[in-house]
Amino acid sequence: MSEGTKEAEKTSSFRDKLDLKNKLDVRGKLDLEDMDLGITMPSTKLEEYMRVLKLARKPTREEFNMIAKISMAGIGIIGTLGFIIYALLTELPKAI
Repeated sequence: MSEGTKEAEKTSSFRDKLDLKNKLDVRGKLDLEDMDLGITMPSTKLEEYMRVLKLARKPTREEFNMIAKISMAGIGIIGTLGFIIYALLTELPKAI
């Protein structure tokens, strides 16, 4: 083969790869840079944090106890579920 033929094959192969890359380029087709997804950065204004802290209050003993009971019940349920799954996955294969 001559040098010109090898060079032409390389150029053709490179052109084919570039065409395939352009066909698969999703960013250009979807134009994501101009699309508004409705996602914004969180605000870092100190006034907003101060407003939230002024509205917040210490929970009463009754509210705290209710939150504690619900949290403990959730932890217990998840723990029990995890133990049941563990027991099934370790004991079931031994029984078969």
